[in-house]
Amino acid sequence: MWRLLLLTGLMMAFATLARAQDSPWQACRGAIGPDGPVLSDCRAIQGVVDPQGRELWIRSTISAPKDDRPYAYYVAGVASSEVWLNGQSLGANGRPGATAGDEIPGRYQAVFPIRETTWRPGANVVVLRLSSFHGGLRFAGPMSAMVVLPSPYPQRATLLAVTFVATGALLAAAFGFGVIHALRRTGSSLALAAMAAVAALQAIVESLRPLFNYPYPLHAWRMSAIWGLAAAFAVLLVGYVATRFMPRASRRMVGVALVAVTATAFAPGFDIKTVSALIVGVALAALPALVGVRDRRPGARLTLAYLALFLTLALAFPEWLADLSYFLLAAGLVLPLLMVEVVRLGRDDRGREAALTQAVRRPDRLTVASARGVELVPLAEILSVVGADDYVELRLVGGRSLLHAARLDALTTQLPVSFLRVHRSVIANLTHAQRLERDGDRWRLHLNEGPPLPVSRSRQPAVREALADPVPGETATGGG
Repeated sequence: MWRLLLLTGLMMAFATLARAQDSPWQACRGAIGPDGPVLSDCRAIQGVVDPQGRELWIRSTISAPKDDRPYAYYVAGVASSEVWLNGQSLGANGRPGATAGDEIPGRYQAVFPIRETTWRPGANVVVLRLSSFHGGLRFAGPMSAMVVLPSPYPQRATLLAVTFVATGALLAAAFGFGVIHALRRTGSSLALAAMAAVAALQAIVESLRPLFNYPYPLHAWRMSAIWGLAAAFAVLLVGYVATRFMPRASRRMVGVALVAVTATAFAPGFDIKTVSALIVGVALAALPALVGVRDRRPGARLTLAYLALFLTLALAFPEWLADLSYFLLAAGLVLPLLMVEVVRLGRDDRGREAALTQAVRRPDRLTVASARGVELVPLAEILSVVGADDYVELRLVGGRSLLHAARLDALTTQLPVSFLRVHRSVIANLTHAQRLERDGDRWRLHLNEGPPLPVSRSRQPAVREALADPVPGETATGGG
């Protein structure tokens, strides 16, 4: 995490002052006497310092600074705290206690200034009294910092500025895709709007810690929100990519993503949970992108390359993913898609206008806005129309298929009566129909060529009736 990395760098720069972090902590029995804390029965702590659900007295030794700059003792973690140096109180953060009723929760981060006269030559004894009864959740590493550093704490303006810029860009993208959805009612634009909004919200929640020194009980809610937003982004990403490049399996892919991403909640530590959720989502999204590359779908190669970059950086630098690069990568994904979508809207509008004049004179053709431009496809060559979000797939005679920038609902009213909606995502050209066949508890419509089409139960009677009668419009469509 970039905050912890910055803290680590500062600790290395001031190595002589950070020995308290490296020195072994001892847990003791403690009480407050007239001259400061009185400790007894001290034993070395194996592992992390963990005050959760108890009152904990700990001590260690640090070296005095070798310059006259002001210093402070920094404590960050899910606990109330009180600090003494050489028996002199540096202050309290909340009020530690032996029970939940005795404790007054403190802030997540606390700074205790150290007077120059408090230091002694050589070894100095630091004592902390900690308690944590109001954390809400149990953390694997409840205390993130207990260290001496120069005061005031170095500013992190650059990293915050980058996060704010990414947040603004993501909010703008969410608004832009929201407008596109209002105009076109496409599922892909709605998914992209949700992805941008979720990433922006996570950036805001991530920024709370450096901007607002909140009470430590809120830390569990903040970390839970960060993981939840990362998980939502991962599932939305899988859904968006699957809908574009593997529409028939999009629901299955989203179901797999929900299960796999939810499973990351059992990983130890919120940082690992968050990074794991993002990595799982990107890895799953790469599968339909691979299918899109195989099927030569437009945009599949670029999407796969970007997901591969995202995944490579995540695996190489996982500690940077959740706090900083995730927002930049999310912005880098959705902003180009927003620009492409705006350009496509303008191109499609111009193409449709140019084709309308020709279409009026050719009622036996369907004006198709595809990646290759505008084509006039004979209705007689269309076997079926399969919905794919804001596109439809036209399956044509001879095994050819064509993507058309139109909604299935709109085509239902535009196509002649020989085309019948047999499923919520399928329109069939009945001039090519051979038979309606039962397959277990499902129905399938077999055509002259190509795979059979699913028929929903609610539409099965209409399909049966249409096949029993002569199909109208034979001359208009040219026959099968």
